[in-house]
Amino acid sequence: MTTNEHRHTPSDHAPEHPARLAWATLAPEVYKAMVRLDAASRKGLDPKLVELVKVRASQINRCALCLDMHSKDALAAGESVERLVQLSAWEESQHFYTEKELAAIELTEAVTVLTDGFVPDEVYAKAAEHFEEAELAQLIAAVTVINAWNRFGVATRQVPGHYTPGDLKH
Repeated sequence: MTTNEHRHTPSDHAPEHPARLAWATLAPEVYKAMVRLDAASRKGLDPKLVELVKVRASQINRCALCLDMHSKDALAAGESVERLVQLSAWEESQHFYTEKELAAIELTEAVTVLTDGFVPDEVYAKAAEHFEEAELAQLIAAVTVINAWNRFGVATRQVPGHYTPGDLKH
């Protein structure tokens, strides 16, 4: 076998699925409101932390478009590949993250997966130890917003792989 035989060509991969619905085009006022809400939710937060939160929520929600977008945005913001790769197993890889980041990641999971119907007091208290009240409010807003984006992306099967950092700001 030659080296070229080990490389993947587009025909080697499964076909790209089409999006179910161009929701942003069909509901432009909702899309514009989401973009504004997203921008407002990030104010005062470290951009790399915001991207970690967005990637983690998107992993949980299995939103391929948001994983593509926010992994690329995280890398463009200076995040390491190693920390992004370890994020899905953060509990076993805590030494890659600061205590503040761990508190944010744990809060992200609690807000994203409301199986018990609430965010546990100990998770909230840990986040409150690392974030001032205004910053904590912004963090909760950022987690809430990425969960909304994930719902749009998953429900309408938005297609990943075409995003370039800087194309959109959400």
